[in-house]
Amino acid sequence: MRRLEEGTRAHHLVYAATASTSVLAAGRPDPGLAQADVAFGQPDPAQCISLPRLRWVEVTTAGYTRYDTPEFRETFAARGAAFSNVSTVFADPCAQHVLGMMLALGRQLLPSYRDQLGERPWHYEQRRYDSRLLTGQTVLLLGFGAIGRRLAELLAPFGMTVLAVRRQARSERGVRIIAEENVSSALEVADHVVNILPDNASTRNYVNARRLSCCKRGARFYNVGRGTTVDERALLEALQSGRLGAAYLDVFETEPLPPAHPLWTAPNCFITPHTGGGHHNQDERIVEHFLHNLAAFTRGETLVDRIV
Repeated sequence: MRRLEEGTRAHHLVYAATASTSVLAAGRPDPGLAQADVAFGQPDPAQCISLPRLRWVEVTTAGYTRYDTPEFRETFAARGAAFSNVSTVFADPCAQHVLGMMLALGRQLLPSYRDQLGERPWHYEQRRYDSRLLTGQTVLLLGFGAIGRRLAELLAPFGMTVLAVRRQARSERGVRIIAEENVSSALEVADHVVNILPDNASTRNYVNARRLSCCKRGARFYNVGRGTTVDERALLEALQSGRLGAAYLDVFETEPLPPAHPLWTAPNCFITPHTGGGHHNQDERIVEHFLHNLAAFTRGETLVDRIV
């Protein structure tokens, strides 16, 4: 908080009456927001819409589902207000998280660790010949924002073919953009399918039984987007049938994932508790992102990670 206070000395800083327990928790209507020109955190979307004085909102997450509605976007656009997130703060950790799992799976680190915890067999030939190089493999990115862009950069030295699906068809260096109507064909050739989709009406259950049936047999699936974008029952069936060789999941439709959920014990399913974007100094970086944008905002310059 000290850095935030130091960086806002030229302004009047007001704290919310009730602090959220997590950046993922929805904020409540707050009396202080009515006096604000700028909001930083997770303010109540309906209250933001109702306050014509509010000129800019920056949320402390990469995801912004609660704000991604026609009413919110149109209201802010009509009055010239800005809305931004902090997606670049989480781009590196999420991208490194996915790359780490690709390498761990490819080099058989996880099966070897399981052996270490069990009877400690010496699977010399099996582990060597089951190992796979990333070189020459194909990655399909479902969604291509800050996280996808950074992951593509990290994958470049491995000589992989990177395909990406996104709404805008403009080209990207080193990445082949795939039109929505060609997703099924792309799934058929992808060795790795990385889901980075946000949660909105058009993406819910995007990864469904039909699309999973198109996947190359033995493909590996990763989810660092949102849990609601995946049909978990269909994903479980794809793992059990061997259609998918493995799944690496960081997000789920229900969080925390219930201890009895079948994904915990699904074959070759590796779970982390929504920590893909986490890093030891994430709070400091979120504040620095806001202060950088605050300086740009006061000068009338372009905001980083502006959405509206």
